Amino acid sequence: MTKTILVVDDSASVRTLVRDYLTEQGLRVVTADNGQNALFTARQEKPDLILLDIMMPEMDGYQFVTAYRKESETPIILLTAKLEETDKVLGLELGADDYVTKPFGMRELLARIRAVLRRVGADSLQPAALKAGDISLDHETRQVRVDGNSVNLTPSEFDLLATFMTSPGRVFSRADLLIKLQGTTFEGVERTIDVHVRNLRTKIEPDPSEPRYIETVFGVGYRFSDSANQQNAESLNR
Repeated sequence: MTKTILVVDDSASVRTLVRDYLTEQGLRVVTADNGQNALFTARQEKPDLILLDIMMPEMDGYQFVTAYRKESETPIILLTAKLEETDKVLGLELGADDYVTKPFGMRELLARIRAVLRRVGADSLQPAALKAGDISLDHETRQVRVDGNSVNLTPSEFDLLATFMTSPGRVFSRADLLIKLQGTTFEGVERTIDVHVRNLRTKIEPDPSEPRYIETVFGVGYRFSDSANQQNAESLNR
């Protein structure tokens, strides 16, 4: 089935360039010139992925992510001319999944899109459901529940949690996790992982300041505590 990409940029030349290239690659492309129009288009078209410029009139990229994340978990890749790491981190904290810095190559952009779409569509290869402590994760519906309550995760947060829960006790370096999210062909900023983990802890941990599930292994990376899985096994054996 053809995937639909929403390209949001206030530059007509950028929209045309990206639209024409992605269309040639077999993708369906719709466009918007600012965040406000993008909200309307996204609600109507229900795209599989959004390419989003940050600096736009009327509603910028940050405002769009904040508003759209309240109603959809569609993957978002930021298109940013800003080089400051704080700007990229802010976008990730608000709920974006990845970013590409302008000027970017079309082949790199396509590879990033395919990597994100592949992650979202690869759940059929994973166990249908995972459970640890109060957390349950369903690959087929991409739903996560904590203590029975549904929790809304971005695609990157979901994929990170699934990676952790599939291999409890295993220590993942930040580079390992970047590869899981972006593939082996990209040079990412490892702080990206710290932002996603911080957001994830806020949503699943009883006390994010003292994480029970996602543990920091100082100087290395992160691991998912296997104590919750042990508790599950003990309760089943009683």
